[in-house]
Amino acid sequence: MRQPFEVLLLAAICPGAALAQSTALTGIAHVAFRVSDVEKSRDFYQSLGFEQAFEFSDAGKTSVSYVKVNDHQFIELYQRNDPSQPIGFMHICFEASDLDMLAKEYVARGLDASTPRKARAGNLLSGIHDTDGQLIEYTQYLPGSLHSEDTGKHLGENRVSRDLLKVRIHAVNPVATEAFYTDKLGFDPLKNGRSICLRLPGDSGQEVEIAVNASANSLIVFEVNDIQQASKALHNRGLKVLDEDKTVSVTDPDGTIVTFALKSSRYRRKL
Repeated sequence: MRQPFEVLLLAAICPGAALAQSTALTGIAHVAFRVSDVEKSRDFYQSLGFEQAFEFSDAGKTSVSYVKVNDHQFIELYQRNDPSQPIGFMHICFEASDLDMLAKEYVARGLDASTPRKARAGNLLSGIHDTDGQLIEYTQYLPGSLHSEDTGKHLGENRVSRDLLKVRIHAVNPVATEAFYTDKLGFDPLKNGRSICLRLPGDSGQEVEIAVNASANSLIVFEVNDIQQASKALHNRGLKVLDEDKTVSVTDPDGTIVTFALKSSRYRRKL
């Protein structure tokens, strides 16, 4: 694939910066969880002020609930249909402004990026697999899709947060997974000794955390402007709240930790 002159020049001077530029992402589009009871999980996230934008039903029952954080970020709740299916984190999905171009770039770098196709909700979707075989999804929102048609809607006034900052993923080999994200996908490492955090390529400032402990709970982190106000809101809604120095957390029905951290706080990288 032919590269712009600026990218080729940057690659010669600073290969890492060139990779980050050519693989820049808009941000985290959604995180998907398999849940034991989709209605119970949906009710929990609604107690945080997040509204369901839409859902899919199969065989007369809700199979997937799309809970809205903002016009670009969602939490997808998939109903477990078989006891053998693991509960918790399923995959993370990133938004791209030009998914065809991004997929071609990944293929040029030797990755197994699938050809973008229109998915059930009406957006373009592509996927790759990391070193453990874990699916990583990419999407581009299209006019007329369910997501785009919901723009400006289901933005609950009582949302504790307006922005999803970080998602924790699990890896069999965290070091190899980190290398994959940095060397192949252009993520920026933010090590602090307690966890492996990676910033998305691009200007979103959003992050992925790779769990160094295989038994660590799934985790999603939201940004807030006032931690005391967030804590008060959660307590007032009757939730079991863990108040710490610079964060406040609750736990969803299946054990995923939902943390709220101060916006632009450096502490967020130490979660």
